[in-house]
Amino acid sequence: MSKSLPVGVIGAGIMGEALIAALISYGVAPELITISEKRKDRADELVNRYAVTVAEIESNVANSEALLLVVKPQDMASVLAEVKDSINPRALIITFAAGKKISFITQALGTGNPVVRVMPNTATLVGAGMAAISLGDNVTAEQSAFVTGFLAATGKVVEVPEDLQDAVTATSGSGPAYFFRFVEAMVEGAVKLGLSHEVATQLTVQTMIGAAKLLEESGKSATTLRENVTSPNGTTAAALASFDGNHISTLVATAMQAARDRSQELA
Repeated sequence: MSKSLPVGVIGAGIMGEALIAALISYGVAPELITISEKRKDRADELVNRYAVTVAEIESNVANSEALLLVVKPQDMASVLAEVKDSINPRALIITFAAGKKISFITQALGTGNPVVRVMPNTATLVGAGMAAISLGDNVTAEQSAFVTGFLAATGKVVEVPEDLQDAVTATSGSGPAYFFRFVEAMVEGAVKLGLSHEVATQLTVQTMIGAAKLLEESGKSATTLRENVTSPNGTTAAALASFDGNHISTLVATAMQAARDRSQELA
């Protein structure tokens, strides 16, 4: 799929903006990107920032060869009903709504357009995202390469069977929030030990950044790195024993199952 074909973006919130930036970074000219956004002030902001164009949703979907649906799951049905009579029959549909299956999109449109389902996460906003894609039956290799290509500008991309998308949502989609909650807990714990909130935050955040960087760049597994910093009967061993005594693996697995189940409910 050519980078010189028109691309429409429906929904220009925070994630929509990150994807606009990714498309431009991938090589799609800004003048080929058209957004449809209900908030005029937000649309004007993105036009000024990226030199993209704005159009009403009907004309946008009629002219786009690739259409990014960056809307909330609960809004997807109404958006599809609004666009199905105007949509370009050749357009590739790329959906970013959690829980909404490819079959839901195709049945609601009734047009036979190829569909790619994507589960991104919030780190997309800083170019360190994790996206998982699933391909509809009639998606071509060229179309798949286009989606993988521009998403790579936001971080990393994997392809999974669609029946694993709910597991992806529970892992990388919701995963950043798990991390942020753990950071909150560490800061709270450090403050209880006597550190100021400012110092506790600085220590915790940099520790997390450094640990993630070490995990990414060392080539070693999390298990090996954990073992390397855990001296027998030392301070780290005492903390980890507390985690295990409180069944941290069960707690995390249960939380992830709850996220997966909610994703299934949104279908």
